[in-house]
Amino acid sequence: MFDKPIIGITMGDPASIGPEIAIKALLDKEIYDICKPFIVGDAGVFIHIIEKLGLAATINSIQDVKEAQFEYGKVDVFDLHNVDLEKLEFGIVSAMAGNAAFESVVKVIELAMAGQIEATVTGPLNKKSMNEAGHHFAGHTEIYAQYTGTKKYAMLLVEDSMKVIHVSTHVSLRQACDLVKKDRIIEVVELLQNGLISLGETNLKIGIAGLNPHAGDSGLFGTEDDEEILPAVQEALALGYDVEGPVPADTMFSKAATGYYGGVVAMYHDQGHIPFKLSGFKWNPEKKQMDSVKGVNITMGLPIIRTSVDHGTAFEIAGKGIASEDAMVLAIKSAVQLAKNKVTA
Repeated sequence: MFDKPIIGITMGDPASIGPEIAIKALLDKEIYDICKPFIVGDAGVFIHIIEKLGLAATINSIQDVKEAQFEYGKVDVFDLHNVDLEKLEFGIVSAMAGNAAFESVVKVIELAMAGQIEATVTGPLNKKSMNEAGHHFAGHTEIYAQYTGTKKYAMLLVEDSMKVIHVSTHVSLRQACDLVKKDRIIEVVELLQNGLISLGETNLKIGIAGLNPHAGDSGLFGTEDDEEILPAVQEALALGYDVEGPVPADTMFSKAATGYYGGVVAMYHDQGHIPFKLSGFKWNPEKKQMDSVKGVNITMGLPIIRTSVDHGTAFEIAGKGIASEDAMVLAIKSAVQLAKNKVTA
């Protein structure tokens, strides 16, 4: 029997949909059937959101993982006491909220590094709020890298048959082009294959996107595809990876959506995120809101497990009770799968 792993879930930005989707996800009884979840954040925020939205849950405030009861309907919150509820406003950027979100991430990393929990799951944070609080990071991935001492890592997005890893993420498009290098591409291919195996996938065929239109068209539209990406593909093949590329991105992702590839390598943030979110995010034009927001972000290369929702803080709907918890549920389930297979890098 697989012992249910203890999963630490961060609050996210308290002014965002983070607290709402965390509570809603833990109202899915199946989550308690597969793991022992608790939230890291401010207990008062969760009491407030439960009362405001009329959710069928109570809060058990704890100061140590050993105090958690892991009882369905009674949500354990590792209470950091770092939010002034009188000053908290949903949908508003603030240093207080940014600092609270940052502290919850650091605490969950500390717990995982100390071996007190098997995996971490992160709620959405607002980069502007976090930076106003003096924490100058581009996002979760960079925080995890610094606090775990990780040098080689990559963002892997997962939603059904679409699995996308990135050569670069939170940098300008101009800088992203300069980061398309053979050695980095090979490194990311290795991280992707490890991710596929850890998720229990059997299709290990990997598509590698071209950077330029038509994958450069033999140098007509740029030289990076011929000078960096093609040599990386050739070396990866020699190393035993089942790779194909450089494939023009506009055709590669349509094939990836059908499951032709087990996973694909995107050269920069939007090249991978746009087709991925077209697959998992479903907008309802009549209700003018998302019916479903599916997608999991996994940081590969870390010494600990980290999964996350792959959407933002959605300040415009924070506190309204209409946020979808789909991505948070999937993120927790993915963390359990990774813990089960005990592959973290």
